[in-house]
Amino acid sequence: MVDAAAPATKSMGRAVWDNPILLLALTALIWAGHSIVGRLAVGEIAPMTLVFLRWSVALGPIAYAARKTIRRDFQLLAPHWLLVTAMGAVGFTGFNALFYGAAHYTTALNMSLIQACVPGLVLIGAGAFFRVRASWLQVLGALLTILGVAEIAAQGEWARLAKLSVNFGDAMMLLASLFYAFYTLALRMRPAVSGFGFLAAMAIAALLTSIPLFAVEVATSGFVWPSWRGWLVLVYAALGPAFLAQVLYMRGVELIGPSRAGVFVNLVPVFGALLAVLLLGEPFATYHLIALGLVATGIVIAQRRS
Repeated sequence: MVDAAAPATKSMGRAVWDNPILLLALTALIWAGHSIVGRLAVGEIAPMTLVFLRWSVALGPIAYAARKTIRRDFQLLAPHWLLVTAMGAVGFTGFNALFYGAAHYTTALNMSLIQACVPGLVLIGAGAFFRVRASWLQVLGALLTILGVAEIAAQGEWARLAKLSVNFGDAMMLLASLFYAFYTLALRMRPAVSGFGFLAAMAIAALLTSIPLFAVEVATSGFVWPSWRGWLVLVYAALGPAFLAQVLYMRGVELIGPSRAGVFVNLVPVFGALLAVLLLGEPFATYHLIALGLVATGIVIAQRRS
């Protein structure tokens, strides 16, 4: 007998693989779920252990995906090893170390919304360091997004900012966002190699630069074996945001180009806020609604042509 289900399944898979909207929406959902996972990791797996093991696990599938071009890519990347190491240390290791650390002090809802300031920070950095001119609509959108993040940091009470009374976890997320903005800007200097080859190099750099953080954590608090929930968190972090989301995003960019694909990244704080409320039952305060409105408005305005 001929299995009719196999061709149908293959056809469905091809339809999904050729649908950029679905691929990029799934990418944003996986990245949004990372904030939920960061909160679930608290008490189940130590933060620097999670950073180190995340890249230890993710490196395998990433290297396999890059197997066809990895030798050529690494030869081209060798003269730029300092740049590659710095980008991996800041964008992958530093960001995730601050991200998982922040989860001990703030909510997944705050973590999701604060990340929305990254595009605005990139816009400011591109103008300051690369003399990239932005339209007034882009500037307005970036300012509204950053204003929304400030609303989160102030928890609706702007006098807190004047007193520098900001939640420690929110401050860590702001610093993490700065780290990722730096990494994003540094991508302008990326050598001409394949996406998977570059991702493999970043993963190696992240793994190597996470070892000192892991060693300090073990030396100061001792190694704590992850619980079974901690292992589930690790699997999601390694195979979801670190690998699968990258594959889906690269395919989406291939189908519709980087400019249109980049718009979907703005779904991350929206999805993250919804998941935090629905899955973790986190309270949704009035200032969250105001912040989400500012962020969403800023995103829409920034994407419009002047």
